[in-house]
Amino acid sequence: MKRKWLGLIIFIGIFMFISAGSISAENKKTEKESAIPNHVLNISKDNTYPNSTDDQELLEAEAITKELMEDTDVRVTNPQLIEMLNETSLKPSPFAIGYRGEIFLGRWPLAYESKETNINWEYQEINTNEYSNHGGKQTEKLSYVQKEEKQIKGGLTSRISHSDQMMKLILLEAQKNTKLPLSFNTVIGKGTKQNNTYGVPTNKVGILHAYAPAVNEKGEVTFGDVYIQLKGSKKTLNVKNVTRQGIGAWIPIQDHVSFSFEVK
Repeated sequence: MKRKWLGLIIFIGIFMFISAGSISAENKKTEKESAIPNHVLNISKDNTYPNSTDDQELLEAEAITKELMEDTDVRVTNPQLIEMLNETSLKPSPFAIGYRGEIFLGRWPLAYESKETNINWEYQEINTNEYSNHGGKQTEKLSYVQKEEKQIKGGLTSRISHSDQMMKLILLEAQKNTKLPLSFNTVIGKGTKQNNTYGVPTNKVGILHAYAPAVNEKGEVTFGDVYIQLKGSKKTLNVKNVTRQGIGAWIPIQDHVSFSFEVK
């Protein structure tokens, strides 16, 4: 009997060890996939155009909102809807026996669930620097200088209602998944430079390509008709006609440039 218990304990221990290893490996894989490669440089200190940050803070639900959502099994993360509920002022009388009512707040995108997050480090070419060393007697150096101001725009991959709210929902999720500075609109200013140099051998032409990277998000948005339901002195949030729709977006990585150097 003791041997059976000992065998069971050893089996559970091995299973937990393997499971923990799998979770750790998965976490490391996610971190590795969103790690910034060596050929991608942060130019936030060198960018001649001061980009404003698009960091979005997750709005906290206040007491009234938590009370309304207490019996709701539909996930709600839309900051605009949460802000509206936070500002709601409903105080039904404790003596309102038999009172019933329903307030329709409209159809809302309730939450976004990410299914896949990928990074294209060469999302859009923004600049090319070239140096011809034909007739030269030694290797010359080529470095990055942004010739013209370049605006990089992202956006949703398909048309959808409440697009502004959807972009905020996706941006929040993508920032959480990648830990990168993301913005649907970012600018690389004219004259932006980097100190990194690339050697151009004699009788060769060196070409330095610069790209703006971006995150590609793919997931699912939940829509629903939102009501505040009043029953006696109790008030709850009621979501009806829940639907789900696939959606994707491209979101540029702010103040980062990816470089590719070739010699011809």
